[in-house]
Amino acid sequence: MLNPDFLKSGQSERLAFLEKPLPASVAEHLIALANTDGGMIVVGIKDNGDYAGGVERDTLSRLLKEAETQCSPSVTTGSWESVELEEGSVYALRVPRSIELHALTDGRVLLRDGMRNRPLGGQEILKLASAKATGDFESQHVPGATKDDFNKKMLEEYLAKRAERTKRPYNGKMDDLLREIGAIDNAGRATVGGVLLFSEFPQHWLPQAGVIFAKFVGKMPRGENNLAGYTRREELTGSLPRLVEAAWNLVWSEMAVSAVVKGLEREETYEYPQFAVREAIVNAICHRDYRIKGKRIEIRMYADRLEVISPGGLPGFITVENIVDEHFSRNPRIVNGLFQWGYIEELGLGIDRMLEVMDEAGHQAPEFDARPYSFAVTLRNARELPSAPDWARNTNHRQARALQYIRENGSITNREYRSLCQGVSAETLRLDLVDMVERGILLKVGSKKGTYYILK
Repeated sequence: MLNPDFLKSGQSERLAFLEKPLPASVAEHLIALANTDGGMIVVGIKDNGDYAGGVERDTLSRLLKEAETQCSPSVTTGSWESVELEEGSVYALRVPRSIELHALTDGRVLLRDGMRNRPLGGQEILKLASAKATGDFESQHVPGATKDDFNKKMLEEYLAKRAERTKRPYNGKMDDLLREIGAIDNAGRATVGGVLLFSEFPQHWLPQAGVIFAKFVGKMPRGENNLAGYTRREELTGSLPRLVEAAWNLVWSEMAVSAVVKGLEREETYEYPQFAVREAIVNAICHRDYRIKGKRIEIRMYADRLEVISPGGLPGFITVENIVDEHFSRNPRIVNGLFQWGYIEELGLGIDRMLEVMDEAGHQAPEFDARPYSFAVTLRNARELPSAPDWARNTNHRQARALQYIRENGSITNREYRSLCQGVSAETLRLDLVDMVERGILLKVGSKKGTYYILK
């Protein structure tokens, strides 16, 4: 039995209400939800959320079977679950996101769009079919490309990095290794994965395998007089390892840097945590759908945020809700190749670490936007200002610096305090310390030249 609280927010992209459980209506909702991000169908409730009733559980199994006959291919679901309301019972059916493209037997293909099921046109169906396809594209051979197109220096670099990662050098035949990692197929032909990882210019065969970088002045892509608002635009090409490096260097060169003084040292603080940026770039290059032509990865740098947009929806059963806990890749050989190369630190833990470093740096959590044909990660550069700790309240700015110094170093001497607050008289600083001792904030230890202060 489900808790009815989830019904209070009303219909949405992942929650649909049905007043009357008709097979045709259930089939439409099954198709729309499965083709989008999954969700739940609840029967016995009106569109406005009011109880409608009139649903008998005994008929629901038969109803679902009839609805499934109108879906091609059929949609996998669970069983009906009861939801007890004050007025009576309604029933809910969970519909998972599907890795297949589903249509009604009359040919209509539907997507869940807000609170409605929207039919798709021809081009949209082709795009969705491409995004849903489960073929092993990275293992397909590339017409016109051979293993001779692989760059020898890149192969040597890969072997060295792989040996460093695995703690053992590879001493076998190169063709056997290339076949093992999926860079060539059994017939010795270069694959999509091999071309992307090892050829100097894979865009000759796969022009979609590039990155577009744009740095914008403000928070919107348009500038004054409706003109393009970017100050820098670069088109990056090359093998996937080189794309990772080039994209990272570009973002790094445009990233704002501020300086803070901690203790007696100056520490630089970057606009975004380095790991989070690098992870967003690597994930886009690893997991994008390389079947989608005419679309490249986009990195957009605005005044308030960094967006990394990857062509192709989330792979397999992955959704925004389970992206941290579940792991699935549409390009496992490419992922493993970049892992062995050292561009991925630990398989399956990148998103977790991205969340951690953003939180540690005081940023908002990364935002994930999953659509049928694309996936975007947004990093915000605004930091949340921490509230002052109890021990730093009711102190002047000099005393606050002294307390922070003690927190970081354990104690402070008169000389160290004078170095922190240059230009302030020694007598004023002595009185600052005396004041904090008298108020019970600090404890004075030692005497004369050996005096130092610690938190009480």
